[in-house]
Amino acid sequence: MTGIGRRAEAGADHDRAGFPALSPDLAEDLAEDLYENAPCGNLVTLPNGRIVKVNATLLRWLDRTREELVGLRFADLLSVGGRIYHETHLAPLLSMHGEVNGVALELLTADGGRLPVLLTATVREGGGGRDPLIRMTVFDARERRAYERELLRAGKAADEARDRAQRLATTLQRTLLPPVLTAPRGAEVAAHYHHASPDEVGGDFYDLFPLSDDRWGLFLGDVCGKGAEAAAVTSLTRYTLRAAAVYDPDPAAVLDNLNTVLNQEFQGGQPRFCTVVFGVLTPEGDGYAATLASGGHPPALLLRADGAADYLRTPEGQLIGILPHANIVTTSAHLGPGDTLLLYTDGLTEARTGTAHDRYEETALLEFATALAPASAPAVITAVTRLLDDFGEGLEDDAAALAIGVPRPAGAR
Repeated sequence: MTGIGRRAEAGADHDRAGFPALSPDLAEDLAEDLYENAPCGNLVTLPNGRIVKVNATLLRWLDRTREELVGLRFADLLSVGGRIYHETHLAPLLSMHGEVNGVALELLTADGGRLPVLLTATVREGGGGRDPLIRMTVFDARERRAYERELLRAGKAADEARDRAQRLATTLQRTLLPPVLTAPRGAEVAAHYHHASPDEVGGDFYDLFPLSDDRWGLFLGDVCGKGAEAAAVTSLTRYTLRAAAVYDPDPAAVLDNLNTVLNQEFQGGQPRFCTVVFGVLTPEGDGYAATLASGGHPPALLLRADGAADYLRTPEGQLIGILPHANIVTTSAHLGPGDTLLLYTDGLTEARTGTAHDRYEETALLEFATALAPASAPAVITAVTRLLDDFGEGLEDDAAALAIGVPRPAGAR
């Protein structure tokens, strides 16, 4: 039994609750023991920084004796950076405010090592003409510092993993889009793709390619979902459309072929489907005849040379990949000089705008196109790109746009 324990057992009276009443000497011993062996380091300095008192806990942490520390300046226990901080910040703050809290410092141990600590200091004014004293409490911050280092390491690893994922997603996305679009003779083409998230591969796709010397195929669509699974469906869809168009270029037959492939490939599991519009461009007079087949896709927009704009609607077209036999609807139009055909995905028309966050929808897009017409294919895509940027955070999904136009003859008004 300790001396304090024996004294408590031998001479203590009991209070009304039945607990021993501590004598003044015992209370003083307990207070001194609490100071010396507290779970934190305690020390007292004069205003000039000279240490006048230090507890046993701090002596153990620093592997120093009391004789070594008493009379030493507190700043001498600090690392070089800590001394500079003490002179430029800590001491002035103490002088101005009388206290500081939670200051991170490093104390030097006897072997030259560094002990990270958090310091709290308070100036206590001396009474009776005595000099004020500075009472300091330091907390061992080694575990906290190790935790912070682990957080930094984990954060760095997460950043690197995210960068790798973004590079992979960007690289994969590029393989799903044509690197260059070559326009048919006497026409012009432009396209834009907006990625909603740099971390995921989107499901929007488009392409323009020759079927023969005077006939071109084109398509634009949107696969349900995102990520690797959507990318696999997008890749399958793109190559199926190209292959089917070579076999039978009729737009409805091409989409019917794609519908069969998606049903066969994903039957029995989670269905994979897409909206898509497939078209064929054939020379006609001073421009091109465009025949489009739609499988549940938003209608194409035709910006006329006379300043009008109209939808080429296919209201009965069904999603591709849902049913064994999808209803596919076709429409046709003539692209003359000054006309431009715009295909787009629903990321554009489902964007949210204004303070009410209403959907942009087809009515607003038609007004936008009417105000823009007549416009060349590059001018249309430039305007659509600017529109998508203006949506800001209201643009929640990927968005793709493809424009094909017949330019006016040089010098034409």
